[in-house]
Amino acid sequence: MKIGFNEGCNRFCENHSVLEDLDLCEKYGFDYIDIQSECLDREIAAGKYTIDDLGAWFADPKHHLKMLSYNALIFFNMKQTQEEKDAVMAELDEIIRRCNVLGCKMIVVVPSKDMKERGLTPTRKEIREDAVAVLKEMVKKCEPHGIRLSLEFCGEPSMTINRFEDAYAIVEEVNSPLVGVTLDQYHFYAMGSGWDTLEKADGKKIFVWHLNGMENMPCGAAYNNDEKRLWPGEPGDCLDHKRYADTLKKIGFEGDVCTMEVFRPDYYKLSNEENIKKAAEVTKAHVAKYWAD
Repeated sequence: MKIGFNEGCNRFCENHSVLEDLDLCEKYGFDYIDIQSECLDREIAAGKYTIDDLGAWFADPKHHLKMLSYNALIFFNMKQTQEEKDAVMAELDEIIRRCNVLGCKMIVVVPSKDMKERGLTPTRKEIREDAVAVLKEMVKKCEPHGIRLSLEFCGEPSMTINRFEDAYAIVEEVNSPLVGVTLDQYHFYAMGSGWDTLEKADGKKIFVWHLNGMENMPCGAAYNNDEKRLWPGEPGDCLDHKRYADTLKKIGFEGDVCTMEVFRPDYYKLSNEENIKKAAEVTKAHVAKYWAD
């Protein structure tokens, strides 16, 4: 089992830099990195580096760190006007361009939220049908580049796709080897996704696995948000990590990467190096404990 670092862990650390993250992730033994789109956009606009600078880093044979996913194209579905739909596809085009420079072969896509605030009340059936149609169009753009799409359900009530079983059903209906699911442990627990569905799933359809712990919060509570994530195994962590690991093994998960992703404000008080060093220590300990065999 290889290990990965998601920049959600340190995106708001002081003087954050994706370019620095590459060096630090390699220094502390990570095999992969998920680069956060918000970090890229913010830091490129500030003139810290260019996409070509990052591409040159990955292309340098002295480096072993690779990019697992571009994280993420957010709010891809339930667009109501042609202008909104075209904007999503234009963003995808730009992300594909960046991925080609960075040598990245995976894009995480995140569903839209806050339907009520937009005057919409779609049913689960309508949401699924829309997501399937949009993902099929996205595949047409990604296929020539060999880039896969990983749908991340998000465990909060306002998200249009917030449980594993809905995301998995969408992926099954799209029925493309280029479309799979991102399984985030926090999101799975936060909205009470069904273990029965995960235990019967085809592990080959799970493209990305986000490792994290979390405080023991009520399912669907408005105050249960990403900030309640913890390093796995920290005091107060309520997740059954053995069950996640055993289930992924049983269903044939082939992603071969365990990627740490937490969004905890306390952890942003660390320096970039302290944050990445801690993430590496925790991820390595988790893999040794649950994936040694």
